[in-house]
Amino acid sequence: MTGECSPALYEFFLRGLAKSPGRAAFRAGADTLTYDQVHRLALLWGGALLRTSPTAVGVLAAKGTVSYVGILAGLFAGVTVVPLQPDFPAARTRQMIEAAGVSALVVDERGQKIAEELRGQGMDLAVLAPEADPMDPGLALPRPRPVDAGDIAYVLFTSGSTGTPKGVPITHGNTAHYFRFLAGRYDFTSDDVFSQTFDLTFDCAMFDLFCAWGAGATSVAVPPHAYRNLPRFLAEQGITVWFSTPSAISMVRRTGGLGAAAMPFLRWSFFAGEALKVADATDWQRAAPASVLENLYGPTELTITIVGHRWSQETSPGLGVNGLSPIGYVNDGHDHLLLDDEGRPTDTEGELWITGPQTTPGYLDPEQNHGRFVERDGRLWYNTGDRVRRAANGELVYLGRGDAQVQVQGWRVELAEIDHAVRGCDGVEDAVTVSTTADDATALVVFYTGAPAPPARFAAQLRRTLPAGLIPRHYHHLDELPLNPNRKVDRAGLRARAAELVG
Repeated sequence: MTGECSPALYEFFLRGLAKSPGRAAFRAGADTLTYDQVHRLALLWGGALLRTSPTAVGVLAAKGTVSYVGILAGLFAGVTVVPLQPDFPAARTRQMIEAAGVSALVVDERGQKIAEELRGQGMDLAVLAPEADPMDPGLALPRPRPVDAGDIAYVLFTSGSTGTPKGVPITHGNTAHYFRFLAGRYDFTSDDVFSQTFDLTFDCAMFDLFCAWGAGATSVAVPPHAYRNLPRFLAEQGITVWFSTPSAISMVRRTGGLGAAAMPFLRWSFFAGEALKVADATDWQRAAPASVLENLYGPTELTITIVGHRWSQETSPGLGVNGLSPIGYVNDGHDHLLLDDEGRPTDTEGELWITGPQTTPGYLDPEQNHGRFVERDGRLWYNTGDRVRRAANGELVYLGRGDAQVQVQGWRVELAEIDHAVRGCDGVEDAVTVSTTADDATALVVFYTGAPAPPARFAAQLRRTLPAGLIPRHYHHLDELPLNPNRKVDRAGLRARAAELVG
């Protein structure tokens, strides 16, 4: 039986179904289905999936009916769901399928071609192609299958240092705590319309879907062309809740979408996945003056977001460091530690460790847990690898990745500090600093947008704020900073480009 006490992630959809059976559960281009239609399809597809006795279900489809209903169908079947991206290289998709133990795929037309390729390589995969193959209505489940809190709801993959993606299993218990916490924090209603900007392989997509569905609201997929005139797109779609990476703010600014009160209809604005700059938060708030803006932080290993800061134009800028917004307070029910370079707890600044009900069980490959998932004081802690500082009011302020610190001529360099300094140079809109090796020494390379300028001009201005040993020698102008599939700045790509430029 399912019900209010059930930990199942799909319970949040069922709540929306009870509130808004005839309302659109999602819109994605030409695809639109009501809650009642999604429910009936998910029960049917879930029943069809169970005929294959799946160990885990991969959803290999672009945003739309197949992907959204496919995720819910796998959850209704009580099986672990693995979102997959049709645009990823086939070799990477195969790695993820094998690591997660996927034995069945739900595919759209593009995904079906990839599935056929994988089967041709000898992979034993059952394939459900709802757009191509009609299903017997008699296969439908009478109701979603019950699950336990420790059962895995879905698996997502993060980058691995060895080139092998790291699988992160997220349990129904993890998501139950998270979405119940959000339900108490926000006033979402069935009248809201949520943006759905994130790729389905990115954990924040679950926020997009299940926050909307838990409220009986509508989730709207945001296509790339919408950023050409985002205020108009949001107005046409009636969107009241926005959630994206901070990189979207720069895109909207370049297209003239951040004018005063350009988005007066937004009630909530959320940003996560990257550090949020104070200047970007200020500009977005001016464009969406009725919106409550929050900066959210959270590794996949801690279930979507685990720390949150509610922006205030009066107080937030003064709490920031290196031009970055605070990330706020840790979610209720969790403990955290700041550890110094010797691994000792400190009250001021250090590496952030967190434990609590959103902490996932560890990577699919236990060998990858070393140094990240750590037993301490009888509890499982996750070492984020991020350095934070505690502000005077107790909130946490993000300083940068621990591995973003590099040694240059004996100086310990926080790359975020250089980013901040370069952004203060005349004509610069945004900047990212990466390190590479040149002549057996560490070299700093700055990629920036805005007005092109010679290196000497940068050096002259940076001498005002940076020690001489920290001033980069290499500056490369870009029309825009490259983004990876999750719409974060593609730092790995920039590091590879830096190596080619100065190597």
